[in-house]
Order: sequence, then C-alpha cells, then structure tokens
Amino acid sequence: MRKKAWKWWITVALTALLSAVALTGCSTTDKGEGGTSSETTKATNTLEKIKQRGKLVVGVKYDLNLFGLKNPETGKVEGFDIDIAKGLAKKILGDENKIELKEVTSKTRIPMLNNGEIDAIIATMTINEERKKEVDFSDVYFMAGQSLLVKKDSPINSVKDLKKGMTVLTAKGSTSAENIRKAAPQVNVLEFENYAEAFTALKAGQGDALTTDNALLWGMAKQDPNYRVLDETFTEEPYGIAVRKGDKELLQVINEYLKEIKENGEYDKIYEKWIGKKPQQ
Repeated sequence: MRKKAWKWWITVALTALLSAVALTGCSTTDKGEGGTSSETTKATNTLEKIKQRGKLVVGVKYDLNLFGLKNPETGKVEGFDIDIAKGLAKKILGDENKIELKEVTSKTRIPMLNNGEIDAIIATMTINEERKKEVDFSDVYFMAGQSLLVKKDSPINSVKDLKKGMTVLTAKGSTSAENIRKAAPQVNVLEFENYAEAFTALKAGQGDALTTDNALLWGMAKQDPNYRVLDETFTEEPYGIAVRKGDKELLQVINEYLKEIKENGEYDKIYEKWIGKKPQQ
C-alpha cells in the first residue's frame, strides 16, 4: 500500500509540474505573437524607450545657419531647431543635455525616422498631406514661406522675374523643388544633396537663384552679404516636429511642450535669439 501511495504522489507531482511548464510556454507564445502584454506595449512605445535609454535622439540639419549649423570652431550644432530639441529633452528627461543630435538631410530624414535611427525630426520640415502618409506631425512650431536668394545686384525681385533658360537651385527631397516647378515651370531646377552645396553652387555661378523657405535663406544671406533674400514669398511653409506613425504618447508630450513654451515666453526668446525679431502673433 505504501509503495502504491508513493507512486501515486509522484505521478500527481509530475503532472502538476508538466502543466505549469505548458502554461508558461503558452503564455510566452501569446506575448510573442502580438499579445497585449505590458512588455510588448513598452517595446513599441517610443516615449518609454526614450525614458529607459535616458537619451532623446533627434534628427537635425547640420548645414542651415540659424536653424541647425555645425560650428566649425566648437564642433557643436547650433540653431533654432537645436534649442527646440534641447527643450524637448528637458521636458521628457529633466535635462537638456540628455540628447543626441544626428545629422539628416531633406532626403534622409523620413527614412532615418522610420527605420528607428532617430526618435523625432526637428529639421525645418514642412507639414503637408503627402508627408502625413509617412509620419505624424506635431502642431506648427514655425511658420515660414518660400522665397528666392539672389545676388545683391540681380534683376530678380519676384518669382515672376524668372525667365526661360534661368536655373534655380535647391535641395533634393524638399518641397521647395516641387513649389518652384509650379510657380515657374519655365526655369531649370538643379537639385543638390543639401542647401550648403546649393549655396556653394550659386556662388560658383551655377544658377541665377536659390530657393527654399525664407527662414533658411536669411541664414545664408547672413553668411554672405553679397546676397539678398526677396521680400516676396509664394508659399506658406508650416514647420512641424515629425514622429513615427502611431507614436501618440510622444506626440502628445511634444504638443504639450510647444504649448508650454509659447505660453511662458520661452518660445519668443528662442525666436528672437536666432531670427532677430519677435514672432508675428
């Protein structure tokens, strides 16, 4: 009788152990197959990733004076967009220095965002319907308008002065190329990898004008007083901070941050620091 009882207890114990293992395996499989476990949610939540990493990774321009320009003397990137990015890092992590700035161009910024290299884009990026299909945008943080940069003695004072045979320079992947083709279909449009290359080409005589948002052109004119920016703008260019599609938590924090700095006066300080005047209300 004792042997039978002993065997019975061993059988019960083994059965219980095997059942527990099977249940654990099922539970793990459910999570791995797209369940709604907290681990899975955290893994796909960019805001949570930023907090766990302890660093915000932002895509910015390195070649645009006033907005994002790498200072050759210090090696640091400086500008309007950089100050906005640092403020966002402080909002999320409590310290503006907990940030990594990665260089993007108009052509590379969306691919770099969507493949996970960066958490957000703060790089003079115009909000438009086509881009909304690929990314989600914050509220507008800067309103610009497309214009032309020309030599000081140029006869071009309006987009209407662009004649057939003239060449206008711009950057690849920007809305500027599309807009100038619509506004002046008679001109040749020459696209470069970035605006620094386009400006160098303009100074070398490869074009009659350079086109992009007036905010960016101001920075170029500030670098070289032999050039001027036309007062006329022929588009509205609302800049937004871009995040991956569905990053609702991060987008909410970004919009809260933009609202806060506009209400507490910090936005006006950043604007005046880089643009040289207060923003229009």
